Amino acid sequence: MNKLDGISVFVQVNDSGSYAAAGRVLGMSASAVGKAIVRLEERMGLRLLHRNNRSIGLTAEGAVFLDHCRRIMAELAAAEATLSNAQAQPSGRLRVSAPVASEGWNRVFLQFMATFPEIDLDVSYTNRLVDLVEEGYDVVLRIGPLQDSRLLTRRLGVFSLRLVASPTYLERHGTPRTIEDLLGHACLRNRNVSSRRIDAWPLGPDHAHINAELSNKLVADHYAMLLMAALEGLGIVCMPSFWSDEHIERGTLRHILADLTPNQRAVSAVWPGGRGFPAKLAAFLDFMAQKLPAVLR
Repeated sequence: MNKLDGISVFVQVNDSGSYAAAGRVLGMSASAVGKAIVRLEERMGLRLLHRNNRSIGLTAEGAVFLDHCRRIMAELAAAEATLSNAQAQPSGRLRVSAPVASEGWNRVFLQFMATFPEIDLDVSYTNRLVDLVEEGYDVVLRIGPLQDSRLLTRRLGVFSLRLVASPTYLERHGTPRTIEDLLGHACLRNRNVSSRRIDAWPLGPDHAHINAELSNKLVADHYAMLLMAALEGLGIVCMPSFWSDEHIERGTLRHILADLTPNQRAVSAVWPGGRGFPAKLAAFLDFMAQKLPAVLR
């Protein structure tokens, strides 16, 4: 195996989150990707990835090696860009579908425009599951598990769902200390736009019955509304960290039951194969992978 091939496979596995997803991007089978990683580890004499049936994660040595690999690939990409003609410079219209998210995401889009002034950005905000190919998007940002194997993917970052409430609400109604305590509280719930179902809170499989019995004091399909209601002291809401953390830092919301509700959600970029890999798309993916994780945290 060529050394650069091994590096590119390793980086793609980390970006995609699985052997199968990396294989779709690289045009390889999941088995071939796994064998490439094993050969790379054998050559390095180090374990680079933790692997189990559910997930893949970096070892401490793998994290250090990944930083070096990214620099190597960035240098290679820079060299290729220098030798390419002006037609390959990032330019043109880029159609993006993004979830209805916090202002932090919008700032990243504006920073991208400032960095790449020759790209015209066309952003459509929706929480429904769009048909990327039929609706003509160049790239879609999606939250959660990905299902369409026809599409190419790159993981951009992760975030957590947090149960939060205002200090005023907690002073009036008490702070829940257990999962069961939630049954005595006003719950502000999010309705999934695609499924039209009310989203479950991350209470774990042992408390599925609690999820089913939570109150629906307010149900909305937009986190801006739920956030406003929580800030007004109307109840407890479960929302992504990129909506809540700014308010937690200010003290206008409090994070509750943090130790009992661990969870993680992925944000991924998805785009159709078979269209080549235009410079404007490559620029967007690299920029979002660099800037979005800070917003998600």
